[in-house]
Amino acid sequence: MNRASFTASFTIGAALCLLFLLAALAGLVWTPYDPAGIDIAHKLLAPSARHWFGTDQLGRDVFSLLLAGAHNSLGVACLAVAIGMGVGVPLGLWAAARGGVVDEVLMRGNDIVFAFPSLLLAILITAVWGPGAVTAILAIGIFNVPVFARITRGGALSVWTRDFTLAAQVAGKGRTAISLQHVLPNLAGLLLVQAMLQLSLGVLAEAGLSYLGLGAQPPAPSWGRMLNEAQTLTALAPTLAIFPGVVIVLTVLGLNLLGDALRDRFDVRMRRA
Repeated sequence: MNRASFTASFTIGAALCLLFLLAALAGLVWTPYDPAGIDIAHKLLAPSARHWFGTDQLGRDVFSLLLAGAHNSLGVACLAVAIGMGVGVPLGLWAAARGGVVDEVLMRGNDIVFAFPSLLLAILITAVWGPGAVTAILAIGIFNVPVFARITRGGALSVWTRDFTLAAQVAGKGRTAISLQHVLPNLAGLLLVQAMLQLSLGVLAEAGLSYLGLGAQPPAPSWGRMLNEAQTLTALAPTLAIFPGVVIVLTVLGLNLLGDALRDRFDVRMRRA
């Protein structure tokens, strides 16, 4: 990626991410209308100056629903990535530092977890605790653990072969200290890029789970459930599906563009090119 492409990718991605982050923060404290307010007399209104994105089948303001749903959708994705990093990164560091049987056992365990898609995990967790935002967070978070564990282990194994880690071992430092002081800082860029990509996948996964009724439950708004509720009304009010769909697409696009730009920034071979 040349400098102009990098700048464009970073600028567009950062702008989209900042826009939806501000929307999520705004939705916590303010919306033009009550997202849960039902007004049957004004249902299925077209976009106008009063209702920018129109109203749904219950008369709720669509723009207010999107604002309120932003912190639910993005919050689930962020917490799921935090769980994946919080568990997966230490496991990956441990596997790379210890090697041998520990490495083999941890990686085979990751393979078993990775074999279960987030949707299947959500169904299993729902059978125990019932549907909800917590179910979506746990399902996506557990799915993220082997992803971060593999990425961390692969990067750490490369760092362990470098001269400064070998020198640290000769100086008498333990493997845990070397992992925290030397290996992990050198993986920060790699993990940041992966976190951005997993955030985009988390937004899609949350939307899919909410679409199936396994995510946030009413009256909490969610982009995925808005799509579910709009599917029977596409002929009467296509904007009910268009607006949340476009919001999801732009959010994922922004995260991917930002992740690609950060990858090119931290990848030594790309910088040399």
